[in-house]
Amino acid sequence: MSTQPLPLEGVTVVAVEQAVAAPFATRQLADLGARVVKIERPDGGDFARGYDTAARGLASHFVWCNRGKESVAIDLKTPRGLELVRRMVAGADVFVQNLAQGAAARLGLDAATLCAAHPRLIAVDVSGYGAEGPYAHKRAYDMLVQCEAGLVSVTGTPDHPVKSGIPAADIAAGMYAFSGVLAALVRRGTTGRGGPVEVSLLDSLAEWMGHPLHHGSHGGTAPARTGLAHAVIAPYDAYPTADGGLVLLSVQNDREWRRLAEQVLGRPELAEDPAFATNAARVAGRGATDTAVAAALAPLTAPEALARLDAAGVACARLNSVAELADHPQLTARDRWRPVDSPVGPLRSLLPPIVFPDGPEPRMDRIPALGQDTDEILGELGVSEAEVKELRSAGVIA
Repeated sequence: MSTQPLPLEGVTVVAVEQAVAAPFATRQLADLGARVVKIERPDGGDFARGYDTAARGLASHFVWCNRGKESVAIDLKTPRGLELVRRMVAGADVFVQNLAQGAAARLGLDAATLCAAHPRLIAVDVSGYGAEGPYAHKRAYDMLVQCEAGLVSVTGTPDHPVKSGIPAADIAAGMYAFSGVLAALVRRGTTGRGGPVEVSLLDSLAEWMGHPLHHGSHGGTAPARTGLAHAVIAPYDAYPTADGGLVLLSVQNDREWRRLAEQVLGRPELAEDPAFATNAARVAGRGATDTAVAAALAPLTAPEALARLDAAGVACARLNSVAELADHPQLTARDRWRPVDSPVGPLRSLLPPIVFPDGPEPRMDRIPALGQDTDEILGELGVSEAEVKELRSAGVIA
């Protein structure tokens, strides 16, 4: 049995966070063994707690982004509450915040201020558009940033742009904040110094827009919206099957097209036909290409079509619903689900994608109730039970 610890055991993170971007980043840190202390408002906490009640009474966003954390309810607008948080930060390795632009600086909790006071601290500012520039103080919700970053302009059908079905800007920023912390920890290991880290939603999603950005900047036009199809590859789309399913396939090169034509379409002549033989020709004649593929798959059920495509070595997939993802045979076969404790009992959650085969499983600790750990953590700071009681009575903590 491996004796390797989780990579971030011994690392303490304090987070003044809300919504998705920063909580998603710190959840990754918690999964890998870090102790994450989440600072929340006494009057309701992280507002993501109120997004919905879909997870047996809890908000699905909150359940997703906050397992493995300890919740401390403190009013940062009170001098005593702010002082308690500063004491927590003084003993931490990492501090993460995604308050509205300028709010952390007014509290003295911005990365620059904290790192000047604590040279070993790694402090992360997550913002919508960055600390400077004309957009610095604009509200930056995920959908708005998806629009500003151009993601919506390349997503959807030719007639209807749509936003991503997941909070892509929040996730992008969360993952860059996570990797920024890891990089800063490595640097601190060699230099002994932490330092500030800045991540914005717009910068993060603009990076993810690299393909359409380079295509449009250097090729003259941005890729068109093509629904499930690909703007520059054909066939690459979803095709209906006899049982009402949709099967997606992707032909990446002309060798694959030959196999598709011969073994699935039953039309080997299309492998040599100049109107189909190259990807450029298939894209130029996309309608005829899609008609040929659709005609071959229409009489088959989805399992039959997938089996035939797999046998031919053609990349393919079924268009699954969210419910079908939850019961995906590959996730089940690889034992990717774990129960996570919560205020409403165990909830099924996926193991994180990072796997250490020679180490323990990622930590899948409980989803905290608001203020569940306030007393314990204040006790660690040396706050007496009497003072805790008085602070609670004064509304400084909950």
